[in-house]
Amino acid sequence: MRVGIFGGSFDPIHLGHLILAEQCRQQAKLDQVLFIPCALAPHKERGAAGTDRQRVEMIDLAIGGHPDFLRSSIEIERGGVSYTVDTVSQLAVESPDNEWFFLIGADSLNSFASWKSPEAILRLATPLVVGRPGGGEVDLEILAPLTSAQQMEKIRQLRMESPLIEISSSNLRQQIDQGNSIRYQTPRAVEKYIQTQKIYQSKK
Repeated sequence: MRVGIFGGSFDPIHLGHLILAEQCRQQAKLDQVLFIPCALAPHKERGAAGTDRQRVEMIDLAIGGHPDFLRSSIEIERGGVSYTVDTVSQLAVESPDNEWFFLIGADSLNSFASWKSPEAILRLATPLVVGRPGGGEVDLEILAPLTSAQQMEKIRQLRMESPLIEISSSNLRQQIDQGNSIRYQTPRAVEKYIQTQKIYQSKK
């Protein structure tokens, strides 16, 4: 199977995540997209605002009913800092017959060389690079020194295009804390869950 790995804090998951995942699934002809909430993101100083359980349950609410979207708690169960290379390596061992891809935004691509073991990641999985609104041309050649010419040709052929909308989890958390509406920015079930669980509301 062709499986896409979509990692992140998902704190909370929103429509931008879902649109990106669906576009990659369709354009790269993926059989599955695996949503993987991190335990601790290596590039963030603070941990997630929502608990592990809350973030997992929000993902389940958001992707429920989509037959090709699945959620894995592999990074939360492993604990510690969540490095992509560790996750891809574990998945490749558990399911060696799968062809692995990982979803990455163009903003993250610029810092990819500084990730833990980037060459190893590219040996195990192919990046599906998605540009951000107004971000200009994506420079895939950043990856050339890190992988083979054959893999680079594959990466170029899999350049993703998506009608991305500018939604960020950090902005949603801020809006929620200020008592503002987040309607139509995250699935309704996730919005209601945030309200009932009183997530992202500072104690005043």
